[in-house]
Amino acid sequence: MKKADLGVALYIVAAFVMLIVPIPSTLLDVLLACNISLAFLIMFRCMFAKEVLEMSYFPTVLLFTTIFRIALNVSSTRLILTTGSPGNVVETFGNFVGSGDLIMGAIVFVILIIIQFMVINKGSERVAEVTARFTLDAMPGKQMAIDADLNTGAITDAEAKLRREKIQQESSFFGSMDGAVKYVKGDATAGLIITVVNLVGGIAMGMLRNGMDINTALNRYSILTIGDGLVSQIPSLLISLSTGILVTKGSKDSDFGSVLIKQLFGMPKACYQVGAILCFLGIATPLNAVLFLALGFCFILCGRNMQAQIETSGIESAVDMEEAEAEEIRQPENVNSLLQVDPIELEFGYGIIPLADVNQGGDLLDRVVMIRRQIALELGTVVPIIRLRDNIQLNPNQYIIKIKGIQVSEGEILFDHYMAMNPGYVEEEITGIPTFEPSFHLPAIWITEGQRERAESLGYTVVDPPSIIATHLTEVIRQHIAELLTRQDVQNLVNNLKETNPSIVEELVPKLLGLGEVQKVLQNLLTEGVSIRDLLTIFETLADYAASTRDTDILTEYVRQALKRAICAKYFAPNETTSVVTVDAKVEQEIMGSVKQTEQGAYLTLDPEKTRTIIDHTRTEVEKLESLGKPLIVITSPIVRIYFKKMTEQYLPELIVVSYNEIEPNIELQSVGTVKL
Repeated sequence: MKKADLGVALYIVAAFVMLIVPIPSTLLDVLLACNISLAFLIMFRCMFAKEVLEMSYFPTVLLFTTIFRIALNVSSTRLILTTGSPGNVVETFGNFVGSGDLIMGAIVFVILIIIQFMVINKGSERVAEVTARFTLDAMPGKQMAIDADLNTGAITDAEAKLRREKIQQESSFFGSMDGAVKYVKGDATAGLIITVVNLVGGIAMGMLRNGMDINTALNRYSILTIGDGLVSQIPSLLISLSTGILVTKGSKDSDFGSVLIKQLFGMPKACYQVGAILCFLGIATPLNAVLFLALGFCFILCGRNMQAQIETSGIESAVDMEEAEAEEIRQPENVNSLLQVDPIELEFGYGIIPLADVNQGGDLLDRVVMIRRQIALELGTVVPIIRLRDNIQLNPNQYIIKIKGIQVSEGEILFDHYMAMNPGYVEEEITGIPTFEPSFHLPAIWITEGQRERAESLGYTVVDPPSIIATHLTEVIRQHIAELLTRQDVQNLVNNLKETNPSIVEELVPKLLGLGEVQKVLQNLLTEGVSIRDLLTIFETLADYAASTRDTDILTEYVRQALKRAICAKYFAPNETTSVVTVDAKVEQEIMGSVKQTEQGAYLTLDPEKTRTIIDHTRTEVEKLESLGKPLIVITSPIVRIYFKKMTEQYLPELIVVSYNEIEPNIELQSVGTVKL
């Protein structure tokens, strides 16, 4: 056990011991002095804390100190009633603070009680309640701001994590403080009741047990009671003040003393005006002229000094800025910063800025967050940070999408218009500006806000500009998600899996396969739109077959077969017959006969004329599916699938190639054509 933990435990145990076991007056003096010292320590610590989280355990401290003060109260009460001598500290407070006068001591004690109850406790309680409410209400907005900064690249993942943790800690702190201030209020109430009990019980004990007359008993035990009350209430008052300081400080990261002085005396004009008023009062009224004139001149002098400091600070800031600019010019250019390439960038003209500006009601940043979440759920991989920036070189309504610094797609929108697309069955046309939908290059029309309702009633699909950009960006990410998957991303996925299934990770990586080989398999899956979210199944399949082959293409086929349930769920509708195109056995034999195995893997050596013939026949057959409005699905044997896909992906990128081993038994298929030579 650590010494600090042992000390806290002894502090709490001592409090409970004092509630039960009588302690001598000398020990009570020591404990009372320690209690007063601790109260001052807490007050100054709260005063000079730069942010509230530096005192995150303050609610617990309130509970501990309250219990300890109550225990001291009980011990002093026991000594007052039994011996009439509670120690030097209690008697000194009673005689010194009250000047040995019962009435004076009682007045001072009552004033302290009123201050604590009516001012500090009540104010701290209300501030803590309101602060907790506003902190909790502001949490969603703060979280969205963090997500926005993260998506724009303003902060890193680590910085975003720290800021989220800070928000959670602040909400927990203020929520706890809302309840912890009740400890202080209850402590003050308990101290008042104990004081009354001490007074009544002491007078009764003095008269009945010690044979004192009523005046002697009243004087003796009243002074002791007042002293005991002051000894307990002064630390309680300091703790209450500490609570008020901490909850009113809020979440501001600042130095209390310097900021307070700066805010009070930082405006020379205000100091001049106060000084002039004080001098006027000293001259024109019967008030003490020397005192008020002296104070007035002090304020005027303070204002003059503050004005000189402001002027000096302004000159120094200007000089520092000029020196910094000159130093930046003299320094060689930091070329390393120019070498950084963002994985995904969305650049747009100034006309699209309102869509990305939260202050103008734009929700593009929120949509980017949702895109990352959607891709993660759909494909099981984390999309890199998407950097959004304006580009004055673009047309006002133009935007471009870059992958690793290279433009891969672009689009153009009309900010105050909507895009209407005919799903194919709407016969009535509407007037507008002809265009093409940027994601799938479908014909569309730009319409105004006034035409939107009519277009929707006719059956047109109407989309707003932010949705157009978000859809386009999503499709581009889907197309390039495989090349965006880095080795570091794979390592992160491996680490996450290792937390729940360490055995499979230790068996596979790096004993059977290297990280790069696992990356290649995952990229092959993502290239064809197969989700890698079920990473456990993927790793177990790789572990089963990696001992016999390290060909990543072959391993990919084994994994696809293990993921056939997910593949079927994506491409084949349940309880429906799916139209497909099959591949003739002769074509498959021709393809397999041209496969050449090397140390770097297998590749096709098929004659170009035969390749062109197969591709043309495939295009002819899949057009039948396209005319029926069906997905372009081709079924092949397992051994041929990967080579058929590689052969056709350049000419027919939208073609879905599935092997028979990837189809569940309950799936019903209907062949509408066969690819032949």
